[in-house]
Amino acid sequence: MYYSNGNYEAFARPRKPEGVDDKSAWIVGGGLAGMAAAVFLVRDGQMAGDRITIIEELMLPGGALDGIKYPDKGFVIRGGREMEDHMECLWDLFRTIPSIEIEGASVLDEFFWLNKDDPNYSLCRVTEKQGQDAHTNKLFTLSEKAQKDITKVILATREEMEDKRIDEVFGEDFLKSNFWLYWRTMFAFEEWHSALEMKLYLHRFMHHIGGLPDLSALKFTKYNQFESIVIPMYNWLQEQGVRLRFRTSVTDIDFAFDGDTFRATRIEWTDADGAGGVDLGEDDLCLAIIGSLTENSDNGDQETAPVIKAGPAPAWDLWRKLAAKRDDFGRPEVFCSDIDKTKWESATVTTIDERIPAYIERIAQRDPFSGKVVTGGIVTAKDSSWLMSWTVNRQPHFKAQKPNEIVVWVYGLFVETPGDFVKKPMQDCTGEEITQEWLYHMGVPTDQIPELAASGAKCVPVMMPYITSFFMPRKAGDRPQVVPDGSANFAFLGQFAETTRDTIFTTEYSVRTAMEAVYQLLGVDRGVPEVFNSTYDIRYLMKGMARLRDGETVDIPGPNFLKGRLYDRLDNTQMGELLTDFGVIPAHGDTAPRPRHDDAIA
Repeated sequence: MYYSNGNYEAFARPRKPEGVDDKSAWIVGGGLAGMAAAVFLVRDGQMAGDRITIIEELMLPGGALDGIKYPDKGFVIRGGREMEDHMECLWDLFRTIPSIEIEGASVLDEFFWLNKDDPNYSLCRVTEKQGQDAHTNKLFTLSEKAQKDITKVILATREEMEDKRIDEVFGEDFLKSNFWLYWRTMFAFEEWHSALEMKLYLHRFMHHIGGLPDLSALKFTKYNQFESIVIPMYNWLQEQGVRLRFRTSVTDIDFAFDGDTFRATRIEWTDADGAGGVDLGEDDLCLAIIGSLTENSDNGDQETAPVIKAGPAPAWDLWRKLAAKRDDFGRPEVFCSDIDKTKWESATVTTIDERIPAYIERIAQRDPFSGKVVTGGIVTAKDSSWLMSWTVNRQPHFKAQKPNEIVVWVYGLFVETPGDFVKKPMQDCTGEEITQEWLYHMGVPTDQIPELAASGAKCVPVMMPYITSFFMPRKAGDRPQVVPDGSANFAFLGQFAETTRDTIFTTEYSVRTAMEAVYQLLGVDRGVPEVFNSTYDIRYLMKGMARLRDGETVDIPGPNFLKGRLYDRLDNTQMGELLTDFGVIPAHGDTAPRPRHDDAIA
């Protein structure tokens, strides 16, 4: 397997791998990584679909890419998916999957047209004082010291950031800045999370630094992720003959070890008929998702708070069993052993009363019933004790919504802190109480909040004990390689498999691990798309530097006549043009900073 750039290999079709007609594949987990692996096996590996089986514990495919309506509770989305231009493997996948919305188009076509016609951006990213615009003016408010902290982290080696917390490498100036407020609420980082992951994110999304304050870096699907992403993939896989075995929980995988090589030999499972499994032959592949962000999620309802399930967790228990078999199969306890540091809670509010959308419109500055972008991503109530954020995507968010309904997603990072209106921790609140707290931070008059929360909306809260488990401080070896050294037929998939080329908590990461696994196990002769290289592009680095300084140009020390000579030397040079065009230094003769170039780099 190798990586490639450009459209030469992006548009090429690989030749059929040798011996693939005799091979079969068993995929443990029907989440995005498992489904993507099946697509790549069929499309690029040219394996017959009826020789592929996906084993899934739940009754539906999609894993964390969910979206469902429970008859007695209401609509539920545990989380949303933020996408961007440079998710190279994801878009490589979805160019193949037919849209179920537009005849003759792919999911990629549909997504591309939608976001061209209705680009995403926020008109109010942060509120305070019960729904008032905080007027952050898109500023990062990073002091010189905070800027130096960011620079040190970017320049550090991976090894220097291993097993360190964010608050161990960033000082108070940084943690009080607007940059950290935008960052932590957009990505769900906590101060005790991994400094290494923070570093990798800074590199990965260097080209989107300028889009943090208004979320213009992001793109979203038309409907919820299940209807827009999972169903089209599921339909395509069924048409190819891929078998999906639901309500089947994999409990172990056996291996045969022979010196430095090994082979998966059996998958053990339990289903409605009890214990069972399948033996794997010489031509059988096994690809397994390990760990789970949404494992042991619990739904509350309008009258009931969800519970924190700290008991048996099948996805984690499976990884523990596998990790005990071989040293390079990872260390799951690094990620799943401290629920207090990996949990947070979300809630799906469905509004019924026509008075509530007016408050949404006041903050979003857009009509929530227009069918177009509403909030443009999350709105964060910066003075919320829960650090509450909420978003209204394009409506309807579910095809089954009634015309008068708005579906809102709400989440809080500080679930153990008492609220500002409810005076209870979020984790102890019913759906009705969470709605009250949300309405309070929306600016609804306090005397109207109880009535509107009780009869004007339905809310389903969801507690997720492991939702940020992959952000826990880690070091090399804590996550296993996608295809461990010596593997003849086995690969790890998903957010806890290690590919150093990308960052977790993205749809792209799941798809990338699937592509790398399939290409290695089958010997597919086509490059895996490289991660977008903005961190190596001097134009993006300059643009990011200027943006982190809120447009303030760098002050070159020394007397003016020396500065003048330096500017003379820079004038009419490529470097001089770059430095002035991207606002790092003022243009020769300027006394004020040049305007920032926030448009796309030509």
